[in-house]
Amino acid sequence: MDRRVELLAPSGDLERLKISLLYGADAVYIGGQEYSLRANANNFSIEEIKEACDFAHKLNKKVYLTLNIVFHNEDLDNVYSFIKEVVDAGIDAFIVSDPFIIKYIKENFNVEVHLSTQGSTTNKESVKYWKDEGVDRVVLAREVSIKEIKEIYDETKIDLEVFIHGAMCTFYSGRCTLSNYFTNRDSNRGGCAQICRFAFDIEDSKTKFTMATKDLNMASILDKLISAQVKSLKVEGRMRSPYYLATVLSSYRKLIDAYYNNTLTEELINKQEKILSRVANRETSTHYYLKEADYTDQYYTGRQELSNQDFLALVLDYDEKEKIATLTERNYFKVGDEVEIFTPSGETFSFKVDNLFDEFMNPIDVARHPEEILKMKIDYPICKDSMMRVKVK
Repeated sequence: MDRRVELLAPSGDLERLKISLLYGADAVYIGGQEYSLRANANNFSIEEIKEACDFAHKLNKKVYLTLNIVFHNEDLDNVYSFIKEVVDAGIDAFIVSDPFIIKYIKENFNVEVHLSTQGSTTNKESVKYWKDEGVDRVVLAREVSIKEIKEIYDETKIDLEVFIHGAMCTFYSGRCTLSNYFTNRDSNRGGCAQICRFAFDIEDSKTKFTMATKDLNMASILDKLISAQVKSLKVEGRMRSPYYLATVLSSYRKLIDAYYNNTLTEELINKQEKILSRVANRETSTHYYLKEADYTDQYYTGRQELSNQDFLALVLDYDEKEKIATLTERNYFKVGDEVEIFTPSGETFSFKVDNLFDEFMNPIDVARHPEEILKMKIDYPICKDSMMRVKVK
């Protein structure tokens, strides 16, 4: 059995899917237009699922589809035909939490089923049960430690998947009903309103009460997870930007590859931690992996979520003969700024901007308008979908 770990990425639409796979993901998980817990993401039509699978399979990579809502009777009316359509489109696995849906898929289709983290699976006996039911992989609850993960694998020898980066639900692996009560949106059927991130008034106090968790970041102890025999390392964020996904996946790709090449150093970890810290807008922690989560892993008296403007431009094309890159601007930058371009292949080039042109090759000094088409003379051979950001020092 191949035990090399998989890097699994979220994709809310085709653009994000392609960026995720180009920037180092081995597989992506997506949602259809029904039955997914991210109903507010763009999600994929059947035609887009087929395009996604074709794109991934040409790269020898995989696509998983989330079918992980809590099913009520009315949700079952069209699910059978939907499952068949998705299988015919080429999906590699379903991520499911409902026992009946698991049974139905395993009895009727030759496709993998992964138990969703919504199953809140935290112990070896439960994992054994799901393995006996035909589940091919278990996405463990987010409330387990590395020690428990190792014990579960040693006892079950089933593929295990865990989250390594992104937002953490305040409640038990997503089993929350606050959204239902506050907004009449069912969080377990795709309608989460993120009530746990609200700031609540406290009577006779100027202080707000919050209960939101800090984000998860496992870069510093990724080697411990791989050593625990985890099969898949999962990034959260189907509604995150393409730049966020490219940055996070590029960093974890470097760390994973360095682990297997025996070149994982503190210097590399620290560099990637710095890059990851600049793309996030919340503080991070390792939550339950090393200890019981406590007040240091949450925001109790308010928080700040500050977005930066590091993402400067996306490369649309590169003329190797003329050495001219065509870019679309994302944030303000100017001649004289120190920047870097990182590519899907993992290379990073740092330089000072010493020239800048509009799309008609008229010289300009400043890029002021997001989505404006720009051109730059760049000596480095860069490819389409490379990204330019503020230099990380």
